[in-house]
Amino acid sequence: MAVVTIISDWNKNDYYLAALKGRILSHCPDTTIVDITHQVSPFNSAQAAFILRNCFHVYPNGTIHLICVNTEASPDKPHIVVLAMKQYFIGCDNGIFGLLLNEDPEEIVTLKKDSHHPGMFAELFVFADCACGIIHKKKLHELGSPAKSVSKQIPMLPTIDESTINGSVVYIDSYRNAITNISRELFDQIRRKRPFDVFIQSNYYKINRINKNYYDSSSGEMLALFNSLDLLEIAINNGNAADLLNLSVNSVVRIKFYD
Repeated sequence: MAVVTIISDWNKNDYYLAALKGRILSHCPDTTIVDITHQVSPFNSAQAAFILRNCFHVYPNGTIHLICVNTEASPDKPHIVVLAMKQYFIGCDNGIFGLLLNEDPEEIVTLKKDSHHPGMFAELFVFADCACGIIHKKKLHELGSPAKSVSKQIPMLPTIDESTINGSVVYIDSYRNAITNISRELFDQIRRKRPFDVFIQSNYYKINRINKNYYDSSSGEMLALFNSLDLLEIAINNGNAADLLNLSVNSVVRIKFYD
């Protein structure tokens, strides 16, 4: 059974999602369609990439992922389908694939334009037809023109020296916890068992230990831990860290180590 996922920035009151699902099911009635999320901020490719890159690997090989965020095409940003890590990704070549994938794709194809609705609702008239073409066992080169590479937007990485990691918030989750781009591996590499302080919003807030669980801190207490992604997360136990600490994407989180 074919599996198609959809991630979008569509408002729940719009007709876009219903139309897209209907077209897929009309052509491929046995398809399982999974909604990843439709609450991506408008045009926020980085947010969509973060969400998708941290869940697509648990889907079956051959799953088709429709990236319905920031999809307006142009001559230098065409619609493409990518085969990578045994899964298919359909979206606009606007840099999102560099944020999404850890390795170069096995195959890239620039999709054919829809001659009847050029530039209009590509998700319905281009993405859906591409997905159904894959489900019906068409080769990718039958769906468009082979391409050599994708445009790559470089993810924001921490800066480091012997005693400091300067990172930033990359995602705010449903509980308003702030997820940073500081990995456990990087933290351990620079720390070398030294004591440390985690500074949030310059030097205004400070944490000097890493929790194993949220409940290691009292209710309402600020904390830091490495989450299921092994990324440093700033939270408040039973609270709202992003709002109470005035954190948003790109807020600075700095770790200082002491000899």
